[in-house]
Amino acid sequence: MSNTAIEGRANRPALRLVSTKELSRTDWLNVRKGGIGSSDAAAAVGLNPYQSQLELWMIKTGRDGCLPKIDPNDETSPMYWGSLLEPIVAAHYTKHSGNRVRRINAVLQHPDPDRSWMLANLDYTVVGAGDVQILECKTAGEFGARLWRDGVPEYVVLQVQHQLAVTNKIAADVCVLVCGQEIRFHRIERDDALINRLIELERKFWTYVETDTPPPADGSDSAAMALQCLYPHDSGNTLDLTQDREMSSVFADLVTIRDDIASREKVEAELKQRIQQRMGEASRARFETGDVSWKRSKDGLGLDVTTLIKEQPELLAAYPLVRPGSRRFLVNTKQ
Repeated sequence: MSNTAIEGRANRPALRLVSTKELSRTDWLNVRKGGIGSSDAAAAVGLNPYQSQLELWMIKTGRDGCLPKIDPNDETSPMYWGSLLEPIVAAHYTKHSGNRVRRINAVLQHPDPDRSWMLANLDYTVVGAGDVQILECKTAGEFGARLWRDGVPEYVVLQVQHQLAVTNKIAADVCVLVCGQEIRFHRIERDDALINRLIELERKFWTYVETDTPPPADGSDSAAMALQCLYPHDSGNTLDLTQDREMSSVFADLVTIRDDIASREKVEAELKQRIQQRMGEASRARFETGDVSWKRSKDGLGLDVTTLIKEQPELLAAYPLVRPGSRRFLVNTKQ
């Protein structure tokens, strides 16, 4: 293929896969399962602090029935406030920058058939500006604000670079409202080297989806939750891995790490106790590099359920509560 043909193909605009104007949230989520969206990009390459590759794979392969679902109407959810405040953040961006913005109201798709699994939802496009074409609006609460301390978090950078890849645009502005009272503006320029690497890693993840092969767990809480959902029950059988050299090595490493953690926890407890012993009745102690506090918490009021059931056993039959069991992972070593 000639350089002209390649350049022409690369400069094509994104395809409008489906309009979202009349699309229900359920249908929108189903459309997203057909590819990797911009908000999926970081998780697809293992760099999302909130979601693992394994959890994302479960969603894309329709195994997400037991995964926790975000209620868009839950007023305690960051998603609820993010959606509510997004137009306000966009309006403030226009006021500050002078750039007009408008909604796309569509799921976009990469124009290259070989990358048709790359999808994107844009918050806004920037109208009439030569140096920037996309606006991404964010809100960060007290917990999330720490991720923005040194600029745009990596997972957001990957989200925006994915958008630039799908749309073939050159730059995006990220406008974030921090703790409901501080607006910050960041410009992200297109990085073709990063985009090429991102596409390579996303393609590898999409192969996991197409071949129905789970990606490796990464040690995160998200992966732990995904595994509990994938395999909630045990069969009672024993899997013989004594001849599996790779898994035997993994088991040996696990035992070594657990022994090291136990040893370090003992050292930690001893050091803590030495400080407590020196503090005596003091509430706080200062050191050259920091401080510690040792204060009594307020007394709490609880219910002695064991005694209550013993004295009034009929309550257990009248108000039963079945707690579903979960699989426990126990390690036993040969002595």
